[in-house]
Amino acid sequence: MALLRERPTRHRPLTGPPAAPGKLPGLALAALGVAAAWGVHRLVPAVPMLTAAVVLGIVAAHLPWVRTTVRGAARPGLTFAGKRLMRVGIVLLGLKLSLDDVLGIGWATVLMVLAVVAATFFGTWWLGRRMGLPGDQPLLVATGYSICGASAIGAVAEATDSDERDTATSVALVTLCGTLAIAVLPLLHGPLGLTDAEFGRWVGASVHDVGQVVATAQTAGPGALGEAVLVKLMRVALLAPLVAAVALSVRRRRTAPVAAGQRRPPVVPLFVAGFLAMVLLRSTGLVPGIGLDLAQHAQELLLAAALFGLGSAVHLPSLTRTGGRVAGLGLAAWVVVAGVSYAGVLLTA
Repeated sequence: MALLRERPTRHRPLTGPPAAPGKLPGLALAALGVAAAWGVHRLVPAVPMLTAAVVLGIVAAHLPWVRTTVRGAARPGLTFAGKRLMRVGIVLLGLKLSLDDVLGIGWATVLMVLAVVAATFFGTWWLGRRMGLPGDQPLLVATGYSICGASAIGAVAEATDSDERDTATSVALVTLCGTLAIAVLPLLHGPLGLTDAEFGRWVGASVHDVGQVVATAQTAGPGALGEAVLVKLMRVALLAPLVAAVALSVRRRRTAPVAAGQRRPPVVPLFVAGFLAMVLLRSTGLVPGIGLDLAQHAQELLLAAALFGLGSAVHLPSLTRTGGRVAGLGLAAWVVVAGVSYAGVLLTA
């Protein structure tokens, strides 16, 4: 009987589910994507690095010899980049803006920017809901068009805990339309009868991403570029109150008791508070020029990594269900923001 006794279990090989991949493969892939985006920008300066990062992320998600890694071992790190690194980049974005910049553009221009942002945000949101776009896509697209493109989408997505695919689809749409603006808006400079300064204000009020604003406005000279950047930074300043309002709305909707271990979203997310703190720090004048330069480079690298991560979450075949409606919303929102901002520029000229 002793010979038939089962051997001790400690000699059996232990088996179990494979360990989940860490963040390192995805972060390494995001770093390669950032380097490639920087190379594209160096070769074609008209293409902003952030725009290139989104496009390269989408490409990586569909290349036969890369997509398996993107959807598998690299996914945790890419998701981390799209969320956490985006937050740090948005905080550093606050160092681009000071209170003197806002006060220096004049109250008429401030009111014009507020009107453009409000009309674009609520008009795009309403239209997206009427078109039946799923999830948070109407809200995210409206945010990207009205404030500052992909950075604003990432900020609101964090406040609402939006689905990664909704976020990625919205980023891809806003990036595409902002890239088209680089080519289209300079062609309208003369036909619309705008001076260089008026063209700069129009670009700053209607183009989404800061890099896209610079690429578009510089075609009309340094005067237009200066006006465009000031107006654009005024739109960036509205990021904090918009995210706070969205977070408060989400908090109020979640009136049911939260599950164990869950927390209600804060009224002001921590990264938005950090953004405001950076604005105040810049306003003091205590940050030296070299510090601002380093922060700008770090912000661009972090946002590029985040946008590569978001772009890698885009799955083009799955967009066929809503692709036509998403494109229609993007075109309609583009017309709204360009038309309202053009009227605003003429009224404040």
